[in-house]
Amino acid sequence: MVILAVVCIAVASTATFVYGGVLTARFVALPFRDGVNPTTTKAMILGAIEIVDVFLLGITMYVIALGMYELFVDQNLSLPRWLQIEDLDDLKAKLLGVVVVVLGVVFLGQVIAWDGVRDMLRFGGGIALVIAALTYFIGPKPPTAEGKERQG
Repeated sequence: MVILAVVCIAVASTATFVYGGVLTARFVALPFRDGVNPTTTKAMILGAIEIVDVFLLGITMYVIALGMYELFVDQNLSLPRWLQIEDLDDLKAKLLGVVVVVLGVVFLGQVIAWDGVRDMLRFGGGIALVIAALTYFIGPKPPTAEGKERQG
């Protein structure tokens, strides 16, 4: 069952990378199609942020697929140290770390597209609360009673 999940997540990651490639092609063609003007410039900035966001999502899914494979199928994969997953907490921390970055990119995109009317403080505050909660969730944990017994 885990192999099925790994394959599905890897396929979704690949599809996300392909979609990012399509977005990149449209992004590159934009100034040639619409000319260089303030509207195109703003569209280029937003397009660049969207491309980064899509690729970050694809990378996240790829890391999750590799992590699940490493945890449940083959613990002896030859991966760089930063990509090695030792337990589910490592996998959650990597996922949540990328979620925080994606939220920051989404907020940046909203700031750039801001029309001066929408309430960005509430939107940004909501994102900040989610990031604070996730940071607390993945932050260092106090030692458990079991951990104290092993140390003593």
